[in-house]
Amino acid sequence: MLQLERSYGFRKRIDVVHRKNMGDSDLPCQSDEVLIGSNWSIVLDGNAPEAVAKTAYDLADYFKTSQNLYINVEPAGTPGITFTVDPQCGLPKGAFVLRVSENSVNITAVNPGGIRRGGVYLEDLCNMRGAAILKKGEIRREKLISPRIVHSGWGIELFPDSHLNAMMHAGFDAVAVFCRGPNETNIGTLDFNDLIDRAANYDIEVYLYAYLPSFKHPDDADAVEFFENVYTRLLVNYPDVAGVMLVGESAVFPSKDPATSGKHYNEAMVDGIPDVLPCPGWWPCSDYPAFLIRVREAVRKAIPHAKIIFNTYNWGWTELDVRRKFLENLPEGITIQVTYDIFAERRIFGQLSRVMDYSIAADKPGYYFESECKEAAGLGIPLLSTANTAGATWDIGVVPYIPVPQRWIVRFKELDRFRRECNLSAFYDCHHYGWFPSVITELGKAYFNSPQCDLDELLKLLARRMAGKGAETLLTAWQKWSDAFDYLPITNEDQYGPLRVGAAYPFIFQPNITRQMGNKEIAFPADPKAHFGGSIVKTFYQPYENINQLPGALRYPVELKALDEFLRLWDEGIALYTSAVADAPECRREELERELNLGKFIRCAVQTCRNVKQWYCLNRDLQNIRSAEEGLDILDKIEALAAREIENTRAAMPLVAVDSRLGWEPSMEYVGDRWHLEWKLRQVASALLEIADYRKILQLK
Repeated sequence: MLQLERSYGFRKRIDVVHRKNMGDSDLPCQSDEVLIGSNWSIVLDGNAPEAVAKTAYDLADYFKTSQNLYINVEPAGTPGITFTVDPQCGLPKGAFVLRVSENSVNITAVNPGGIRRGGVYLEDLCNMRGAAILKKGEIRREKLISPRIVHSGWGIELFPDSHLNAMMHAGFDAVAVFCRGPNETNIGTLDFNDLIDRAANYDIEVYLYAYLPSFKHPDDADAVEFFENVYTRLLVNYPDVAGVMLVGESAVFPSKDPATSGKHYNEAMVDGIPDVLPCPGWWPCSDYPAFLIRVREAVRKAIPHAKIIFNTYNWGWTELDVRRKFLENLPEGITIQVTYDIFAERRIFGQLSRVMDYSIAADKPGYYFESECKEAAGLGIPLLSTANTAGATWDIGVVPYIPVPQRWIVRFKELDRFRRECNLSAFYDCHHYGWFPSVITELGKAYFNSPQCDLDELLKLLARRMAGKGAETLLTAWQKWSDAFDYLPITNEDQYGPLRVGAAYPFIFQPNITRQMGNKEIAFPADPKAHFGGSIVKTFYQPYENINQLPGALRYPVELKALDEFLRLWDEGIALYTSAVADAPECRREELERELNLGKFIRCAVQTCRNVKQWYCLNRDLQNIRSAEEGLDILDKIEALAAREIENTRAAMPLVAVDSRLGWEPSMEYVGDRWHLEWKLRQVASALLEIADYRKILQLK
């Protein structure tokens, strides 16, 4: 049974890289295998680089913790595990060769980073074998995708060494840091050079995600000076930064393209009248290439080798002809970042639906991703994808990952197709919602190294390792959950509403009973020191209409039906998962119970989404009544729905009590924990008082 966990207790779990009891195989060592025993040594030269020494001691800890095997780190020994850093070995950076013979295991790489990756691979092989047993022979591995960039899973801009180690063990090789200036992030001060130096010990690079001043037209007389003051003066202090990341919404400039407002989005109005033309950050402006030339020249003046990445996420909704012109005029030396899932077209019960933001509901990519990649490839433009292959999306904003591995496998295979066909070579594996170790990260780590594995077979092996006799049932449970995502609506109102914070989402009674004539949107309570806090939670539920999707009045009846189907499939998955836990070995049950607890929390979040969508429809109907009797009948339904949502909110409370990661997200901090669930109950109680007043209004004579 899972124990109560204090706030942020998950940070201890996320950094565990060596799990206990991984040596439980009953299969003895075969003739083509080598058994590593307590008579072995881990051989470490006294002059070895720090990163190689860390690999040696990390392996020693692995054998002790995971295999109950005590192996010394010493200057010499036979049989032994040895390391060879050979700059002339012909391997690319980060690659390694693992050689296994009767009395020796050797890892060879061109640099210490490759040695570190080789050590992790050795651990993975033993874990899959269920023993400290390796197959004889030679294995070469190199990164098919690099960099694989993630944000911290600990919290925005938090990178203790233990977490960098966990990132490296999970297969990532770069981190992104939000940058507002020298050592300045969105939440405070961070010593960039210290992070760069420490990350290098784990074969991890650092990219600066720019939130820097940019509101200057590239043709202005002082443009060169402006961009050098912003980028060059910043980067000369950090010569080992790997690159700079840009995206339209945080790199808005005063474009002269007549298709845009030419203004920042919060200033695009005249005499209070909104300008309906898009802000430049949301349009592939004809002068964006000139802007990027200024940025490129300023960056390269400080760091000649720095990678410059520009994300076209904000205008993926536009027509290909418009996007093509931007790509055709893109200056050399710019990598284009393309989002896998956004704007993908779906059909739910035959009705057109669009993915409005990051979502695993889009297991296959949409037209924007496919067309952008093919156009860029044809023009020879380097490609990076916002792939979300760390396992999290905005589907449920306050969970560590989405446990639908079969669906992730489809995405991994599709991404690999674009690697082969369009030279897609790098991933932005998560946005600021971070990452968390899971079966998803294990699949990705194995697949995006050469040669590739059979993902379907690997998933079966992982299921057997996790659940023993319950493996087949576990696989079926995961498949039910994967199938359920065919029916999850991916709308802005849902992803910025109930699905962002789960069951803590408020239910606002929409008729405005007021003497002050105020707005009924309420501020979602959050830590004021958080990166975004509650500012990215829209509490007054309503359709956010979009030219790429049907209006809410037509969507909601189908979406309610779809959410019912999601919940039916999810419940079937929960029942199967519960059975798999019962059949699993005792030493594996905590891991399974924790994921089952996650599945139940997701169910509560989706139930809230379904309930608030119906709540909106009833509130809308209430404001179009033709008689008091009709209104009173609707109020009865609203009150009954409120009672069901109160029950659903209470059901989430024991789930967050045993997992401090549930209800938390790095950029918002805690927004779905017990305190927020109790706040939700108080908010619904207040709404019920309003409903009682409205009942009196209906009965006035």
